[in-house]
Amino acid sequence: MVSRSKLIKGFLQVVGPGIITGASDDDPSGIGTYAIAGAALGFGVLWTALFTFPMMTAVQYICAKVGLVTGMDIAGVLRRHYGKWLLYPVIFALVIANTINAGADIGAIAAAINLLLPIPPVVMIVPIALLIVSFQIL
Repeated sequence: MVSRSKLIKGFLQVVGPGIITGASDDDPSGIGTYAIAGAALGFGVLWTALFTFPMMTAVQYICAKVGLVTGMDIAGVLRRHYGKWLLYPVIFALVIANTINAGADIGAIAAAINLLLPIPPVVMIVPIALLIVSFQIL
């Protein structure tokens, strides 16, 4: 008979990466987008989850399998199999997307603070960015 601790450990090994991946997109800009869409549209567009969820699941699964099989990240796989002609444009697009996402996150944090304190969001952007950078460096 398998012990309870081995069952829990096995369960977490299977489900843990998925939970972490699923939670990784719950950033301030995502939460703000979901809240605005939910407030404006209600359940009217919930039917799209029937199509988008399986596609998102498939992409996450394929990325996880590529990482498990090769032991490399996506950039390493692209470099090895396609060369620099594809790697550099993909990395450039990723840097642009991450920069826009970080800006949206900082703006969402500033707007959330504005809901609690009467400080204009524009005034909070630089202090929030400096605080985040200092935490990352620390």
